[in-house]
Amino acid sequence: MSPFIEKLRIIDLIVFDVDGTMTDGGTFYSDQGVAMKRFNIRDGMGIVLLHKAGIRTAIITSEQTQLVQKRAEVLKIDTIIQGSRNKLASLASLCDKFKIAMNQIAYIGDDVNDLQCLQQVGFSMCPADAHHLIMNNVHYISAYNGGHGAVRELCDMVLESKNMSITLPEDW
Repeated sequence: MSPFIEKLRIIDLIVFDVDGTMTDGGTFYSDQGVAMKRFNIRDGMGIVLLHKAGIRTAIITSEQTQLVQKRAEVLKIDTIIQGSRNKLASLASLCDKFKIAMNQIAYIGDDVNDLQCLQQVGFSMCPADAHHLIMNNVHYISAYNGGHGAVRELCDMVLESKNMSITLPEDW
């Protein structure tokens, strides 16, 4: 992590893609057509730790689902943008909303619709199983696949760069 400490230390907002990043990219459908996704609980705890440290979070996804909305509500994600067809424009709107610069944002994504965002932010990361084009355009490739710890790794990296705890206080 040492080459990235300075980039990570100024991060004020972490933006997450969903499918392939917060999930393994798969979707299950029941016979009734109900869609289900698997989220990693440890990734979720990383997001809780970010909030305890005062670091804001956002989701930008091209999908529009109640499932993602529910997960974001459970995790108390600060802002969720669903149905985005221009993720860079969505990212710029977050800069305006939070009055921050692109270099104060960390972004984790896994596929070509994340590329422009990954190229503009202060710290970019992808899961270990991201598309090869994405792997060639990020600051850091996670040791973990999407939905299997990549989000938590980013959360821990940001917290550790700021000398913040990666454990919860007793009264959380």
